Amino acid sequence: MRKHIKNIIIVAVLFSTAFVFSQQRENDTINTGVIDVVKPYTPSISDAFKVKEIPSLDDEVTDSKQEVKYNIFSFPVASTFTPAKGNAAIVEKAKPTKLYDNYATIGFGTYTTILGEVYLNHAISRTESVGGYISHHSSQGGIKGVQFDDDFSNSKINVNYASRLRDLSWNVEGGFQRFTNNWYGVPEALTSFAQGADIQTDHSFFSAHFGGDITFEDTYINSGSFFFRRFGDNQGSGENRFMANTLIDIPINGEEVSTKITFDYLSGTFDRSYDSMNELNYGNFQIGITPSYQIKEDDLTVNLGFSAFYLNEKETGDNRFYVYPNVTASYRLVNDILIAYGGIEGGLIQNSYHGLATENPFVSPTLTIMPTDQQYNAYIGLKGKLSSNMSYNISGSYLADRDKVLFRSNTTLLDFTEAENYQYGNSFGIVYDDVDTFGVSGEINVDVNRNFKLGIKAEYFNYSTNDEAEAWNLPDIKGSLFLDYQINEHWFAGANLFYVGERKDLLSIIDPLEGFRAMTVDLDSYFDANAHLGYHINDQISVFAKANNIANEAYQKWMDYPVQSIQFLAGATFKFDF
Repeated sequence: MRKHIKNIIIVAVLFSTAFVFSQQRENDTINTGVIDVVKPYTPSISDAFKVKEIPSLDDEVTDSKQEVKYNIFSFPVASTFTPAKGNAAIVEKAKPTKLYDNYATIGFGTYTTILGEVYLNHAISRTESVGGYISHHSSQGGIKGVQFDDDFSNSKINVNYASRLRDLSWNVEGGFQRFTNNWYGVPEALTSFAQGADIQTDHSFFSAHFGGDITFEDTYINSGSFFFRRFGDNQGSGENRFMANTLIDIPINGEEVSTKITFDYLSGTFDRSYDSMNELNYGNFQIGITPSYQIKEDDLTVNLGFSAFYLNEKETGDNRFYVYPNVTASYRLVNDILIAYGGIEGGLIQNSYHGLATENPFVSPTLTIMPTDQQYNAYIGLKGKLSSNMSYNISGSYLADRDKVLFRSNTTLLDFTEAENYQYGNSFGIVYDDVDTFGVSGEINVDVNRNFKLGIKAEYFNYSTNDEAEAWNLPDIKGSLFLDYQINEHWFAGANLFYVGERKDLLSIIDPLEGFRAMTVDLDSYFDANAHLGYHINDQISVFAKANNIANEAYQKWMDYPVQSIQFLAGATFKFDF
């Protein structure tokens, strides 16, 4: 109301002023044509006023803002909805494969071949176990064109005991082996002489061994092992070998240097040498130490070390000392895709009658045995993964071997008056030479999944000899392929293929009339393909079939020694637990 009164007063004042002003104009005597300004208007800051952003209100009807209150009137409502209880989705699980500790295999094949294996393992307690292995493989032979017995057999037996404790684990094992074969590779020109002398071509080897190893936890001594073998044959030969080694960490200025210490003793005898009736003895012992220090820096790994050996010759009493480099390195250029590696190593290689007869079972028991001095083995290569399931390895190497072993056909003495069964051009001896070897190799491995695996490898070698005309019986090319395929739950298959390039051997004859004659013989390259197919009847029983030398080549791995042509073998395997 106060606001309206104020407005009425203002309007009244304005009307009054207008009326007075009009009266004055009627009585005004001033000339309106001219206006004289006595004093100009000068504004000041005090004349201005600021409009308030929020004006104050003094209206009587203006009320303060009232607080609004909300109330909810809730009441219970009956519900018939019951949520279902959640359940995990059902996933079909593959039936776990039952693993058995023991198995037995039996098989029969062409050439009257018999194959048998039994493997046994039994856990005595949580920390102890005992096991054994028995095997037999034999064939009655029957190679086409061979005039002498060509059967062979190989029987083995082995037992072992293992214990696993908190701070260490150890095991011991022992075994026996008997291997028989025949010197059936008599040259065709000498067959009548050998048949006339009614030679006995059988040659039997036997071997008995005992050994053990131990591994420690959280100590400077990491592991140790020993091994003893007695080896001999039915020709009066005998050989003893004892080996022991230990691996320790030696602390030096806060760093640990891994060091391997080895001891190797060899002693043996032959009834005679090849060209005389004198007994032939050989033997030596060597002590070696190989320290190595590893450096790791991001993608680079370097092992720095050397090998030092002391050798004592049993027969001559000579003492020798050898030092070899032992340096290796690897560098990841592109993660696991491209890894460069290389190294230079060397060592004193102990040759033995057992090792030589295993590599070539047609050697004569008249060998001169001494170690090989491998001065260095320098190599460089690239390896990595082309994909998640394919890997590769490409390398090149250069070896310098002094007194390298070369197998060479023994010289034939045409005077068979008192000839031994192995002196009809049907045995091999060894010669030593300084051989430098350049090699290149490439390898691809494919592991698509646990059901399919494939591997291919190829190697090329070039040899340089010092005294011998050729690197006897060493191939220039080698290749291999292996395939393993689990077709489905029951069927499985596999294959192995081998290729060996040309080799050279020496045919030498001493004729009482014409003297010594010799000629180099080229041995053809050969290809050997083998395959197998099997079926799992259940978790315990499987049947299989094998085919060897599918190409049906009666190739000669050694001169005048053809192998069996295509062979078939079928059998079954039974797995079990006690």
